[in-house]
Amino acid sequence: MDKQWYVVNTYSGHENKVKEKLDMRINSMDMQQHIFRVVVPEQKEVEIKDGVKKEKVKKLFPGYVLIEMDMTDEAWYIVRNTPGVTGFIGSSGKGAKPTPLMPHEVDKVLNSMGLSRIEIGNELQKGDQVKILDGPFKSMYGKVESIDLENQSLTVLIDLFGQETPVDVNLVQIEKA
Repeated sequence: MDKQWYVVNTYSGHENKVKEKLDMRINSMDMQQHIFRVVVPEQKEVEIKDGVKKEKVKKLFPGYVLIEMDMTDEAWYIVRNTPGVTGFIGSSGKGAKPTPLMPHEVDKVLNSMGLSRIEIGNELQKGDQVKILDGPFKSMYGKVESIDLENQSLTVLIDLFGQETPVDVNLVQIEKA
């Protein structure tokens, strides 16, 4: 299973409708093992108008939806043929499958929404092996000791000079080994 993130182009203003339709199709066609998450990149903004605070949800990329999926022929067909979807970004057309987003690109978008590429509980649990991707312990492997959901961070035990040493890292700095 090679799940990665892809960008799907939609009709502008139809992002949430496409998300709903995709979620329904994933369930009705039993595609949960190939299409995992559908995310409309958006951010909450506080607007003050006439002295009244108002929370407003703003689309980060109007006309685009992120999809975490395993790019099988069937999953690709289902997403492409969902009403409101105009195509995948990174595909040359002519039946060519699209290129996935790079992990750092996905992290940037998801972090701005308070989300993470790795789902704690479903994908990452205490005792799992992880690789540190960034920071002073880059390229080192360790075992998850504890998870802090609120701060999106974890404590990883790494082997430093033959001794297990706890290191605090952000969720975006690791990948499951």
